Amino acid sequence: MSRFLGIDLGTTYFKAGIYDAAGNLCGLGRASVPKNTAGGRCELPVEAFWKAVRTAITDALSQAGIPAGAIDGISYSSQANSFVLLDGAGEPLTPLVLWPDGRAMDACKPLEELAARPDFMERTGLGITPNGEFMLAKLDWFRNNHPDIWVDTASVMTISDYLVFGLTCSRVGDQSTAAMTALLDVRQGAWWPEALEIFGLKPQMLSKPLPTGTLAGKVSEKGAALAGLKPGTSLFLGCLDHYAVAIGAGITASRISESCGTVLACVGYGEGYHPRQGVITAPGPEPKGYFQLAFDGNGATAVEWYQKNYAPDKTIAQLEVAASKVPAGCDGLSALPQSDKYPGLEGFRNIKPEHTPAHFLRAIFESTASTLVELVGRLDPERKVTEMVPSGGGARNPLWLQIKADMLGRRYLPQPTGELATKGAASIAAGKDEIRIKPAGRR
Repeated sequence: MSRFLGIDLGTTYFKAGIYDAAGNLCGLGRASVPKNTAGGRCELPVEAFWKAVRTAITDALSQAGIPAGAIDGISYSSQANSFVLLDGAGEPLTPLVLWPDGRAMDACKPLEELAARPDFMERTGLGITPNGEFMLAKLDWFRNNHPDIWVDTASVMTISDYLVFGLTCSRVGDQSTAAMTALLDVRQGAWWPEALEIFGLKPQMLSKPLPTGTLAGKVSEKGAALAGLKPGTSLFLGCLDHYAVAIGAGITASRISESCGTVLACVGYGEGYHPRQGVITAPGPEPKGYFQLAFDGNGATAVEWYQKNYAPDKTIAQLEVAASKVPAGCDGLSALPQSDKYPGLEGFRNIKPEHTPAHFLRAIFESTASTLVELVGRLDPERKVTEMVPSGGGARNPLWLQIKADMLGRRYLPQPTGELATKGAASIAAGKDEIRIKPAGRR
């Protein structure tokens, strides 16, 4: 029986899911990501990266009750704009610098210059303004603050590029993750020369961008030892985590995938390249197919924040039951987007003595749902989409889903598993037509 491994390189956890050919979850492993966050940094030591990858895979194999040799194919789901610098021998010069790292939050003139180009959105598909969380801002920081490291830098690899390189020795990466760097000419599927020049980069310093589903290579002896896999196993290029979730959700032209976790994100899919403001457009697994992504910080974080700080004697599940009895509109109480970012309860409006913790929780649910309406409107202004597929922590909350469905006027399709990122990655490895489009093929 065929088995396929999907690796999800998340910011908080690395997960490994093993699925059979029918898409059934056979084993799931997870490992926390031990980040160094002192002084506003957000770094992951290379040794810790491989330990977390191996732990997640080993646990998934154990739960599935199969040896590593039973895996027929591997792919991944990746975070964006996390990277590592390597020397000419392929040895890391830095830890993995993760996207939340705050060392480059001051104005970055080269990035501002790039974003100000009139052809920026058309070239990159980015309908957003890049900021200090982008890899480019941190590369400029290294160039200016650590010329000793920069002069020895021969390669810049995103976290998924580095996974591929470590497992197979191949210097290739997927186009969807590359598109989030603002360096990819999306229509051409190749690095944008003018953008590289602004940052003093050469094409050979970056992994070659190829379509999702492309065969990256076979797991090497060294890669097998690092990750607990069998040498010779095929590794296929994956995609950005939000797109993997959409693949795992079975996205179609009439569906939008919605992920409610730390970030609230929506993904649509369609033919033709149509970049626009407020939306990120990236290559899909077929030549004429493109993902569209809209996201916002108003996700699920405020729920845990409120429970921990203002209702510690109750579980979130208990608060949800009570919130289901609160009428829509929360008796006048409302929550601002990301209410947890304000001092105390200043992120709420019209607070009255009669408002209970259940009112506050429902107000957070309604705030997130309002943001979701805006995001879906960007992706589907003509309201052609009729179905929503949820994932993330919010997908396990019937009340929250109902509030979203009511506000959107669209039907929600709850999924049997919340691990859609690993399922999407495994589907890529299996070459399954889970998104009702033909995969790019094995190249």
